[in-house]
Parts: sequence; structure tokens; C-alpha cells
Amino acid sequence: MIRVRVTAAKGSTPREAGAWMIVTPDATQGTIGGGQLEYMAIDRARQMLARGEAEARMEIPLGPEIGQCCGGRVTLMLDRHAPDSPNQPRALIFGAGHVGRALARALEPLPLDATLIDSRAGELALASGPTLLTPLPEAQIREAAPGTVVVIVTHDHALDFLLAAEALARSDLPYVGMIGSATKRAQFSRFAAARGIDPAPLICPIGAGFSRDKRPELIAAFTAAEVMAHLTHFSARTSACNS
Repeated sequence: MIRVRVTAAKGSTPREAGAWMIVTPDATQGTIGGGQLEYMAIDRARQMLARGEAEARMEIPLGPEIGQCCGGRVTLMLDRHAPDSPNQPRALIFGAGHVGRALARALEPLPLDATLIDSRAGELALASGPTLLTPLPEAQIREAAPGTVVVIVTHDHALDFLLAAEALARSDLPYVGMIGSATKRAQFSRFAAARGIDPAPLICPIGAGFSRDKRPELIAAFTAAEVMAHLTHFSARTSACNS
């Protein structure tokens, strides 16, 4: 496969520096902005695959000559890449019921590596994508890398509280969300306070900032948007701290 990366973006461009896509002989993953820019990059990447080239560079002005009116200029680097995608944040979805499965589907096309976790083999069997069957889901939170997203949508309120408390004991998770209601959040706040845990970072109900609709697919869509907003903020804050 060929990895295509935007290494410089000047003026008005469809994607920023750092955007990427993967090109194989018969498929693509990700996007550098679509349109003629992307078609040109895909064609060049497939030329590289056919010719055995290891690396190439493209300077593309986004003007009328290629049928795009952005007016900016993009530099692309293309290189052969091992058969995996660039490092992406992980998302741990606890609970493989209707909402959990819908959320896993909603996150699938996004730049996240999502895993659906449950202790019920039957529910996981209904899911597509990566799953994990475990009787100790809280261990996954303890072992998660910094920057991991945690979404809690299990069938058991007591388990929800246990997982949320485990996640809030850490300060390096950009998003900790739990399905519920204002009443459930109040109950968890009392549970957390009794254990010396600050409940403020918990997002509960998930997706409620966009809508209170209770259909699983819409909860999933709004939660996916919420997760990406938090990840963007977390990434910006981390970059600022490291600079």
C-alpha cells in the first residue's frame, strides 16, 4: 500500500498538513480532501505500486488547471507503507447492546481504533468490527494508553459506575462518557464523592449536547461527534503543552 500525506498546505486547501490516506490497488482509506487533488494522488500512488517505487513527492496548485478553485497549494509525500494505518487513538466501548453496537458502527469510518467490550458472548456475536470478551472490563481501563476514549453503555448500572470511577481515576483520558440521565448522573456523583473521585469530567448523558433523542443510532451519531470534539481539544492541548 502507499501512504499519502499532506506535508504542507498554503492558502485555502481542503485538508490541513498531517491529513493522510492509504491507497491500495483496489481500495482507499482516509482522505486528503477529495476532488481532483485526491484523484491525482490516487493515480500517482497506483503508478508507484505498479512500478515498485518507494517514494514520491507532489506539489499541486489548487487552481482552475485541475478543476479546483480553492486557490491554495498542497505538498504531498507518498511512500510505501506497512499494512497497517498510522497510529490512531483507541476507543473502548463498554457494553455490546443496541447503543454499543450502533456506536461501534458510527466510529468505524472515523480516525479511531474502536473495540467493543462485554462479558456476554451472545451480544458480541451480533457486532461487527473488533470485540473483546472479558469478565474484568475495568482492567482494560487500567491498561489503556493515554489518550484513549472510554464510553460506558453496559446493561448494568453498578458496572457502569465501577467503570466510570476507574476511568475518572486517570487524568489522561480525553473523553469519559456514560449513557444515562440527569438522575443517573446525580446518583453517580454521590457514588464518586464517597470515593474521593471528582465526577465533573464525566459526560453523562452521552450525546445530550446535540439531542435528547433515545434511538440507538442517533445516540451513537451524536456521541461520535462529541467524542471527536473532545479528541480534537485534547490533541490541541497536548500539542501546546509539548511545544
